[in-house]
Amino acid sequence: MSPDHERASVRIVDIFDAPREVVFAAWTEPDQLKRWWGPGFFETVFAEVDLRPGGRYELLLEPGSMRLVGEFREVTPPQRLVYTWRWVEGVPDTRESLVTIEFREAGARTEVVLVHDNFVGPGPVEMYDEGWRSGLDKLRAFLQAKETSNAERHQRDPH
Repeated sequence: MSPDHERASVRIVDIFDAPREVVFAAWTEPDQLKRWWGPGFFETVFAEVDLRPGGRYELLLEPGSMRLVGEFREVTPPQRLVYTWRWVEGVPDTRESLVTIEFREAGARTEVVLVHDNFVGPGPVEMYDEGWRSGLDKLRAFLQAKETSNAERHQRDPH
């Protein structure tokens, strides 16, 4: 195992036009996760989240019956999540790894700092970088659609 693989990681910093409580909820509530989670054309058809340290989560993405599981190591709403990550079906890379996400206030916006690292064993991480970037684009579209829907509802019934 080369030292490069031991230190392999993905780090992404992105800004979302939504308060961090809204972004945190989109990341942790199963009904919201199913509306954006997953890279590209993949859809999350099942999401179960036990949001507490030691709690587990499970996501099923289609097509391909890709099943992702993990355990929450740290849950600090709406500031920080740390959880393990392991594909158990549908993806050849079954290494366990660790995801750390910080949700930082940036006025009315949220800065998300995502680090995916601690991959156990050698293997590429480029697909994770691409997957996260694609998924974050879907999160942005979901949050924008949600904000538009809320604004339209408020215009119809301002009370």
